[in-house]
Formats: sequence, structure tokens, C-alpha cells
Amino acid sequence: MKRPLSFTIEKRLESSLARAGVISTPHGDLKTPVFIAVATKATTKGLGSFMYEDMGIQGIIANAYHLYLNPGEKTVERAGGVGKFMAWEGPTMTDSGGFQVFSLGEGLGKKVSKISIEEKPRESGVAVFDEEVATSHGKLAVVDEEGVTFTSHVDGSLHRFTPERSMEIQHGLGADIIFAFDECTSPTADYQYQKEAMDRTHRWAKRSLAAHRHNIDANAKQAIYGIVQGGRFEDLRLESARTLADMDFDGYGIGGSFSKQDILGILDKVNRALPEEKPRHLLGIGEPEDIFIGVEAGIDTFDCVLPTRNGRNGTVYTHAGKIIIENAAFTEDQGPIDEQCDCFVCKRYSRSYIQHLFRSKEMLGGILASAHNMRFLTRLTENIRASILDGSFQSFKQEFLARYK
Repeated sequence: MKRPLSFTIEKRLESSLARAGVISTPHGDLKTPVFIAVATKATTKGLGSFMYEDMGIQGIIANAYHLYLNPGEKTVERAGGVGKFMAWEGPTMTDSGGFQVFSLGEGLGKKVSKISIEEKPRESGVAVFDEEVATSHGKLAVVDEEGVTFTSHVDGSLHRFTPERSMEIQHGLGADIIFAFDECTSPTADYQYQKEAMDRTHRWAKRSLAAHRHNIDANAKQAIYGIVQGGRFEDLRLESARTLADMDFDGYGIGGSFSKQDILGILDKVNRALPEEKPRHLLGIGEPEDIFIGVEAGIDTFDCVLPTRNGRNGTVYTHAGKIIIENAAFTEDQGPIDEQCDCFVCKRYSRSYIQHLFRSKEMLGGILASAHNMRFLTRLTENIRASILDGSFQSFKQEFLARYK
């Protein structure tokens, strides 16, 4: 059977693992390296899909956890999938929801006793397997070998995710690329627990892969990525990469770290352990300087919430570094946010006006700043791609980072 995703490497750089390529999906191509817009709840905060073309957005990543809770994967499925639901015709991804399940709150518990695997989670409502789980409402997530029982951050209701259920949800959401269900650990977890969680993630990866491949219809339309785990420990990260490389995934995500310092330093080693012919996605890291590190280490696609989060808070990217637009220095500044930017915000609006919007608490300020930030990062990856293709990557990187303070 022909896979729904293909990856063509157009050019490799001899001095690093950097490469330019094309990921082909049922809804179009991703020209890599590329920055993927985060659309957690089928929306990029403050930015409508009708703005995507102007911002150079090629693809989006939504989140299974949030869309499962609201409006529910069945509603999205009936709408024709997450792309049609949000009026976006391009490539789509969905994260498995593992990160949200394990990180949305302080209470993280571990249930070591095995649950009944004969009982299946219900399509909606609460799935309770034993009295201990039923009385664990005070904890956000209770992990066991088969999956995780968690309380909704919305209303406190009890829910159940297993690898099979995560696949079922993501099949309903209908993204071109879906991710295996994984266990994300606390950055403070010790080596023993990180190892235990990684091994469990590998078992869940096999189950996710089997559940996906056995759904003939979904398997023909959706690609599946495995996720490298291992926390801040290099030997675990490499073991995870080698283990997942032996599985028949269509691509690989690298994530699970709460601190980018935990992973950026060993990305190249991790990627050398993964199949060269398959695409690699770096989950949740996407500041300009980090993108250069990731590209040199062999990353093809990135996603990060910071462009819109920073934008909503009045922090904007420029070629000279980030600035806080509400600073007094910009009160009379009639120039654009960034003279070198080609976004519609910089073509139309001044720093002075955008500062006025923020100081007046007008929502348009956050929208314009977010749109600019998004275009800044999509344009950066466009230029990085062009520099790989024409052989000028190293000089482009040096020139950009010399100015970006």
C-alpha cells in the first residue's frame, strides 16, 4: 500500500546534518525546513486561517487532548476533519495529547497496579476501571502500564487515554500526520523514572503503531510519527531514538523536554540514530536561534507557541532581536516593527500605533504583533531553506545571529 506521506531530500550540507526537502501529504507539500503554526484548539490564537497565506504558513499542528475535550473528535470528524473544520486546506498535524495530559497541573501520580485490559474506554463520559482510580480525582494524571486516567482541566471530569484511544481520537480529527501516544515526564524526574517512562513510551509506541496500521482507511490517509523520549539524559535519548528507528514509523518527533537546554545539545546525536530518509519534527521549540541549532542537527519541521504568546504580551521579533513594543522609546516611532520584514503588519502599521493599541488594551495590538511574529519565523525558515539550497547557509546564519541580540 502506498503511504500517505513521502519525503524527498533535495540537498544536504556537508558541514552539518542540515538538509532541504519536501514532505508531501494528502493536503499539499511542506517545503523544509519549515515552521509549523500551532493551532492547539483548531485555531492559532488571534489569527484566522484566512491570514495564513499572507503569513507564509504552510502547515498547522492541532492538539488531540484539547479537541477531544471540546468540541469532541466526533464533531470535528463530521465537519470533515480538523483542516476543513478550521477552513484550512493545507497540511495538518495533531499531537497525541500526551504532553497536555501529563503537564497541565502540578498533580502527577503513578498507579503501578495493572488495570483490566478487557474493558474498553467509552466513547464519551467517564471510564472508571477500579475504586483506586475512581477516587484519584485530586490528581491530574494517574499513569499505569495501559495508559493514563486524568481529570479534565476544564471541568474536573475523569477521562481515560490509552495508545489505542489516542489513535482513535486522532483518526477522527483526520490530520495528515498524527503522533504516537507517549509519556511526558517532569524535568525533575530522576534517571530511574525517566528510564521507566521511556520504556513504557516505547511499548505505547508499538501499540499506537499497531492501532494505526490496523485501521486500513486511516492508514491510507494519515502518516504516523513516533516520539523520542528520555528526558535530559543523553544515553536515554539515544536509546529511545534507536528503539523507535527499528519501528515502521513514517517520521519522528523529538519532544518531552520541559527545557530546551535538555535536548538542543544532543539533537545531532539523536538524529544520527534516526533513519535519514524520514522527516524529523522538533516539538515545542522554535525561537530564531534555536531553529538554526535544530536545522544544523537535522530537524526538518518545528512548532512553538511563542510567536503568538509573545505577540499577545507585546514582545515582537526584529532582525536586531526582540523588543517590547510598549517601551517608551517607541511612542513616537513611525517606522514599522522591522524594516526588513515583508509582513502585512510592517507594510501598514507603525510601532507607535501598535504601542497605542497595547496601552489602550485593544485586542488588535496582540493580533498584529502575533501576525508579525509568525511571519518573522516562517520567513526565517524560508530563508534558511534557500541558503541550504544555494550553499550560503553558514554565512546566512552568522550574519543573522550577529545582528539578532
